Amino acid sequence: MEDFKTWIKLHCKDQPIFISDNNGFDWMFICWYFHHFTGGNPFGFSSQNLGSLYKGLVRDTSKNFKHLRVTKHTHHPVDDAKGNAEAFLTLKGQLGLKVRL
Repeated sequence: MEDFKTWIKLHCKDQPIFISDNNGFDWMFICWYFHHFTGGNPFGFSSQNLGSLYKGLVRDTSKNFKHLRVTKHTHHPVDDAKGNAEAFLTLKGQLGLKVRL
């Protein structure tokens, strides 16, 4: 967790934002692990949902982003993280999502 915290600080100039598919589920683990092992959470106290971000960009609450994943969603944390990162990069590159680093 210390290495992850260092990596976040190295790569984020502003306040980092935790974005996840099903952020309510993922957030509780990230938040707990950071507080338990490092004494604080570099993401602060909030997170954002990748699916909601996509719905806003395409302006349709019935749409789903999951077709943007390249890596198969296997429920293995690394596979799922890769797929979500691929979808996020598509939101940034093809749908014009502005991201501050």
